[in-house]
Amino acid sequence: MIRTLAVLSTAALTMATLTAAAHAAPEGTTWQKPPAEVMEVLHAPQMKSVAPAPTGEHLLLGDPILYPPLAEMAGPMHVLAGMRVDPATNNHHGRHGSTTPTIVTVNGGKETTLDVPRGVEVLGVRWSADGRRFALTTRHADHVGLWVGSIDGDVKKIEDVAVNGLLGAGVRWMPDQQRLLVRRVPRRGPAPPPPAIPAGPEVQEGTGAQARSTYESRNLLETAHDDALFSYYATSELVVVDPVNDTVKRLGAPAVYATADVSPDGRMLLIERLVEPWSHAVPWWRFARAIEVWDENGTPVADIASLPLADEVPIHGVPLGPRGVAWRATAPHTLYWVEALDGGNPVATAPHRDRLMRLDAPFDDAPEEVFRAEHRIVSWQNGWGAEDGTLMLTERERMRRWRYTWLLDVDQGTARPWFDLNESDRYASPGSPERRPLPNGEWVLHQRGDAVYFTGSGGTKDGDRPFLDLRSMTTGAVERLFRSAPDRYEYFVGFAGDESRFVMRSESATDVPNYYLATLGNTVNAPKGEATRLSSRKPITRFTDPTPQLRQIEKRLVRYERADGVPLSFELQLPPGYQEGTRLPTVLYAYPLEYSDPSTAGQVRGSAQRFSRISGASHLFFLLQGYAVLHNTAMPMVGDPETTYDTFVPQLVADAEAAVAKAIEIGVADPDRIGIIGHSHGGLMVANLLAHSDLFRAGIARSGSHNKTMQPFGFQSERRSLFEARDAYIELSPTFFADQVNEPVLVIHGKEDSNPGTLTIQSEVFFEAVRGSGGTARLVLLPHEDHGYRSVESIEHVLWEQITWFDRYVKNAAPRSPSAGERFGVSSQGAEDPRRPD
Repeated sequence: MIRTLAVLSTAALTMATLTAAAHAAPEGTTWQKPPAEVMEVLHAPQMKSVAPAPTGEHLLLGDPILYPPLAEMAGPMHVLAGMRVDPATNNHHGRHGSTTPTIVTVNGGKETTLDVPRGVEVLGVRWSADGRRFALTTRHADHVGLWVGSIDGDVKKIEDVAVNGLLGAGVRWMPDQQRLLVRRVPRRGPAPPPPAIPAGPEVQEGTGAQARSTYESRNLLETAHDDALFSYYATSELVVVDPVNDTVKRLGAPAVYATADVSPDGRMLLIERLVEPWSHAVPWWRFARAIEVWDENGTPVADIASLPLADEVPIHGVPLGPRGVAWRATAPHTLYWVEALDGGNPVATAPHRDRLMRLDAPFDDAPEEVFRAEHRIVSWQNGWGAEDGTLMLTERERMRRWRYTWLLDVDQGTARPWFDLNESDRYASPGSPERRPLPNGEWVLHQRGDAVYFTGSGGTKDGDRPFLDLRSMTTGAVERLFRSAPDRYEYFVGFAGDESRFVMRSESATDVPNYYLATLGNTVNAPKGEATRLSSRKPITRFTDPTPQLRQIEKRLVRYERADGVPLSFELQLPPGYQEGTRLPTVLYAYPLEYSDPSTAGQVRGSAQRFSRISGASHLFFLLQGYAVLHNTAMPMVGDPETTYDTFVPQLVADAEAAVAKAIEIGVADPDRIGIIGHSHGGLMVANLLAHSDLFRAGIARSGSHNKTMQPFGFQSERRSLFEARDAYIELSPTFFADQVNEPVLVIHGKEDSNPGTLTIQSEVFFEAVRGSGGTARLVLLPHEDHGYRSVESIEHVLWEQITWFDRYVKNAAPRSPSAGERFGVSSQGAEDPRRPD
């Protein structure tokens, strides 16, 4: 009996050992680090952050904090009405800034380091209109502080002021440019303690309301305790701080303020207060609110609007009632706003969708209609001209993805079209208007006579070439003042004192970005389309290259066509020491975008002249491991905005086939060793291409959305619901086709993903579907990480995961039989990668 039991025990032990081996913890369950050459670049000094003064005569530099420790990310946090709140600082959880603030004088480059305690991070900078003073919000262990300083280097902390910037700008200059309007954390007791047990179940109810977009429903309030915490942390009091006389004046009572804007003459305040009860269905920016006007002492003088809870907004629609209420920049105290005329519904039939409204002080009369727009008004608040009643207003036609810009004279009641364009047309884009501050701090269009300065990225078929233009408001004629040379990447930062000189950032593929004081020269002899001659350029900064090893990376812009003729492109990046003609393991990185027509779908994005600086969990780190990278590979989805996603998968496959074929044709990519990586919507792309094609040996899908039926009321530009386009939702959801994923897939996701469209469970279910179908898959869930990955431990580990996965399944993969090269008409023989093992 004893012997029999011993035999059975031995057999049981053997079976238990085999079972344990089969279910042993996979490799990499503790934090890992990537190879040394990757770590060296990852942790090299960062480029300085730069905040120019509005006059352009000074710059405020800082050393950015990029990778906080995971211990900080794991610290206390409250999820409240669309926000993640750090209870220690009463600020956004995980928010970081820069250290070592330094003032640089543009003319001469003199540097003055501000006397701020070591380690204190600057979160935000508010310059005064004359560019001589600034206010800094700073991160401390238990609050967000306020410092005020001058270009002379003097700086002091304002005591007894803890800034509350949760719901908007916590600090701004008053019109006198001497005092500051601050949202201060009020004196209060401890935060509401959690109940010993929940007060009751979590309950939601539907009563026939219209659907809201999926992107509006994450990190919401859920319990009565959440409601109390939101009130506690979002409540602020408005105070006027005089840093010269060291006085603080309180205005009104503490409340949950969404807006607090002083009128241009300083005599009134525009106030938006959120109104309880708090909703558990929408984030705070959809809460009910009261819009009021106060006098300069904080006494209410007028009720402008009482807006109800916006929980029935149509998909891709807008709320009813006044939206975007704001002061006119060029009047003492006149309010303007926009209202929907189509019920806020983008598919409703209506001759006009929006109207611009005006209400003059003392705000007793009915508001006056100023302009009716055929399409949705998307921009107007930043379009005031410096003189008369000029207002630049833009409306958007949803179905065509087209924008129309108008010039209004709100004093004369006139309106005329200025220009219009396909919003996806980078080559024809006029850029954005430059603005300048008035003495009271209000911003207006920066003009020379009747012309407005515009700056833009300057897209061309050879890559971006930023520009500075003057666009006439009378004739529409455009004068090009400056354009980046084709062998560099240079762009306008801001005028420096007068309009003949400006601060320019200049870089190239080999030259570190630096700032220069440039003087405009004579444009008469400048070749058409080339850079306008500058009469001089003087260096302001002299930053040095923190990663010289990256200068050996070669970049090439590659253009090609999809099978149906849609023009496409990618930026080919080659690893240091690349030998021409060598076929390499290759990584394709892309993010699908939607377009209305093929002419803009394939336009080149970016520039090969940008200075390479690799950070975070970037796919470009593969270059340091001997891979070629197809960077920013075009993956356009072309079609009607209402039905684009009906053909998402076949267009995706066609895009990828064209890119892979081109990479093989030019002699760089090894047909048998190509991997694909994507993040978010790009993660969906990866999973679909692995399920519906055999172009890649392996894939990495990060923070993806793999089952669109979990977003039943729209995603990206898709407005239709699951119930209106059931087949489309299913066809583009790779979870339903996981049994077809026959290439290894690495799935990575933050465990605390707050993006409503990419819940962490999407990756978990996709992984289980692939694994359960016999596929090769690995799931990595990063604790305390959101949609993007931030902590130093997570970044290092993700890089290790990515490199390890592709080294195993791409770089060192055995050739397929038959070889993938045969499909593309090339031989796998010839020049080989010397780093590939025998």
